[in-house]
Amino acid sequence: MRTSLVNAVVIALLAAAPSGTHRIVFARVFPQPGQIGLFVASADGSSERPLLADRNIDYDAVWSPDGAWIVFTSEREGSADLFRVKPDGSGLERLTDSPAYDDQAAFSPDGRNLVFVTTRNGGTADLWTLDLKTRAARALTSGSGGDFRPSWSPDGKWIAFSSDRGSNLPFAHGRWEHLQIADVYIVRPDGSGLKRISAHGDFCGSPKWTADSRRIITYCMTAEQTLNNRRAVPEHPQDTRIISIDIATGTASDVAAGPGVKFNPSVLSGDEVAYIRKDGIPGIYYASGARGPAGDVRTASWSPDGKRVVFHKRVTFERKPWLKTWSRNPQFELTLTSGQPSFSPSGERFAFVSPVGSSGPFGAGVAVAAVGGDKYDVVYSDETRNVLGPQWSPSGDKIIFGIGTYNAFFNGFHGLFLKPDDRVEGGAQIAIVNPDGKGFRQVTSGPSNNGFPSMAPDGTRFVYRTFGPDGEGLRIMNIDTNAVTTLTSGYDNFPQWSPRGDLIMFSRQAQGDYEIYTVHPDGSSVKRLTFAHGNDAHMAWSPDGEHIVFASTRMGFKDEAIYTDAPQPYGELFVMKYDGSNLEQLTDNQWEDGTPAWRPAPKLLSRR
Repeated sequence: MRTSLVNAVVIALLAAAPSGTHRIVFARVFPQPGQIGLFVASADGSSERPLLADRNIDYDAVWSPDGAWIVFTSEREGSADLFRVKPDGSGLERLTDSPAYDDQAAFSPDGRNLVFVTTRNGGTADLWTLDLKTRAARALTSGSGGDFRPSWSPDGKWIAFSSDRGSNLPFAHGRWEHLQIADVYIVRPDGSGLKRISAHGDFCGSPKWTADSRRIITYCMTAEQTLNNRRAVPEHPQDTRIISIDIATGTASDVAAGPGVKFNPSVLSGDEVAYIRKDGIPGIYYASGARGPAGDVRTASWSPDGKRVVFHKRVTFERKPWLKTWSRNPQFELTLTSGQPSFSPSGERFAFVSPVGSSGPFGAGVAVAAVGGDKYDVVYSDETRNVLGPQWSPSGDKIIFGIGTYNAFFNGFHGLFLKPDDRVEGGAQIAIVNPDGKGFRQVTSGPSNNGFPSMAPDGTRFVYRTFGPDGEGLRIMNIDTNAVTTLTSGYDNFPQWSPRGDLIMFSRQAQGDYEIYTVHPDGSSVKRLTFAHGNDAHMAWSPDGEHIVFASTRMGFKDEAIYTDAPQPYGELFVMKYDGSNLEQLTDNQWEDGTPAWRPAPKLLSRR
């Protein structure tokens, strides 16, 4: 009887866990299904209603020239694809079916074709066109960098778009986030005549045509402004400009509009200019002084007669702590969860950083939750400090983490790091606590800023990063004796000890980017694993130590950052072998994905 019961449990567990499936969880800044939605309203904001009965991750809607259809982007079937629907919400139809990212569609003036942004050719954002009758798609632009927000001229001769193809992705002042430098270009629908028409060095985006096809309306800001303005609510809003550019001469002039963080301009009948404001009282505004729909609107498109507007916006939402999401490779099962997760050895529980308190940037603690549940317990917190990078011990009886201010992670963009001393912040320490919250103790001391600990497989030592009076780099501490040895002395971070014990991986700043390296625990055989332009970090080992999952910005921006509401809106997840070979991309979207963790396979009951 008992043997039969055990066998039944084993069979059930095996059925729920397909052979060869890898389970990876990660955090996404924004959005989850239901967190944004499409709406239709009168141009003045009255009679607002949802466009679709079921809300998913739907965005970037555009009205067809004849008013019969609305084309939009949706992730309801997996990857981002183009769909269309009638303005009353009926007749939903999928237009593209590619594992790549398809988004930001715009109609040709005759309504027969679309130009859209896609990552089909190598993973970076390019422009393609789509014949709506035959569904044939072809490439329009290519090359390094990303192309965004296309707009077809009314005479059909040109397509305008913004692009960061001329940018080297510089870091923001005193930060590690990249600025978005973008220019406005035009190109003919056959791909010829590519020409930049805006001044290079800062940012201009979302170009729209005037009715005579002679001028383009665009919004512009300084490069540094792109960092703050990509936040959901800009903390230090600085006015953006709306300008008009003559495509023949390149002459630019300001368009009279109100104050604020203005973006997504549109030219309506009578040369009325509409735009979205992200700060103050957010919503749709008109240069004439009139108002449209209010709320956290991100894109808007008007019906041909200008009487109605379709838009997407952020909506009230309760984030779920465990939510399956799409993966490019079905053998890698991806799940959205909270930031900086780490699994218990059994794979049934995970620890993560709990939210900070409501009164300020302090109080982030250690939270523990069961896999698949919707509840969690904060097992440790300190109202005067923050917890960073919790990691479960190999034996499952401890959670090790950093505790300190960690200004760069918990204080928005307030923290600037202009000189080495700025990173110390009065010190931060490594601490250990039991999974039930008992037995808290700090295991490091002194004036240095310590963080991101990771235990050796035998639990006797841990590696961590440090910077301060005693230098910077990676250190190894013996838990019993507190003896510390120096592993590296570079600008290194995010160390992770391999489950096999033979390697420690870490991220190092190299030639303006962060790259992934490995080193033996005795400090020998430092090896660089990644070489792409962009930041590679937030790494995690597979349970067998054979693979590494990490977040990377190597594919660059896929949209103008102001639309995505994320500090780094272009992080994708990649997986590779422990030696850097067999690189594979797992996610492909415009959102910020990061802090992945590899879940151990649940322990199966043995036969008796």
